[in-house]
Amino acid sequence: MPETLERGLAVQLAETLRERLLSGRITSGTRINEVEIAREFSISRGPLREAIRQLVSEGLLVHRPNKGAVVFEAQPDEIEALFELRSALETAAARLAAVRRDRKDIAALRRACERSRKVLAAGREFAHRMDLDFHRALLDAACSPRITEQVWRVHQQIIVVRSRHDVAASHTDASLTDHEQIAEAITEGQADRAAALMELHLDRVRLQMITSMTGTGASRD
Repeated sequence: MPETLERGLAVQLAETLRERLLSGRITSGTRINEVEIAREFSISRGPLREAIRQLVSEGLLVHRPNKGAVVFEAQPDEIEALFELRSALETAAARLAAVRRDRKDIAALRRACERSRKVLAAGREFAHRMDLDFHRALLDAACSPRITEQVWRVHQQIIVVRSRHDVAASHTDASLTDHEQIAEAITEGQADRAAALMELHLDRVRLQMITSMTGTGASRD
């Protein structure tokens, strides 16, 4: 198979596997069975291993001795550490977004909020993709590639772990309200308010997730 074709297959496969990881179809802690996946997609192991290397580099998969690639998993204390890092970075991103945003950025933030509200109002499950859309729009507005790279990695790791746990509709509604308020602050150029709201939002999500993981309550954003 030509090298360019193999590379293209690897990229497509990485996207497919990433979506399965983020949606919870492949849960955290699961070993990636290369034989089964290669058979499912009728491909050789070369492109598959390249796709796995890509997902390992993003932190979504981890190599384990004698097991191969395993889906990222974390204990509550590790989740606390991930949110500590994400909060430091994304509050800074919210502050930058309020200063650097343009009309295109504002429109993207509003669209992300509106789509999420429509899904919630229709009684459908709030998809991880909508949460990613909002935070991607905010990071785009911040115009800081280094911050974006690190936040995106941590955010996806959190989603992979979180996909195993239920989240109450009331929490989802509160999270969407947070998104709307953050978008408003960014639109109005209120940098300090945008950063403060982001910190509160991430703290809310962190507490919900830890509560769900430790079994002290039931709650899915």
